[in-house]
Amino acid sequence: MQNGYIESFNGKFRDECLNEHWFTTLVEAREVIADWRRDYNQVRPHSSCGRIPPAQFAAQYRQQEEPTEENQPSMQ
Repeated sequence: MQNGYIESFNGKFRDECLNEHWFTTLVEAREVIADWRRDYNQVRPHSSCGRIPPAQFAAQYRQQEEPTEENQPSMQ
């Protein structure tokens, strides 16, 4: 086991996407994989993110990290 997170993702991707579809063209494979990736990142809740989708978790994190006017260094 090299990286548990990557191996877990690869297993989910294989089980939920690659094993479920028979691709006849490269274009079809790209479309199906893009749809699965959008669902995985923007729709599906993840336990590691507090049961919300990763995109929502990232947006909340960025919002918390934005400097406010009172936290910004003065330019004097």
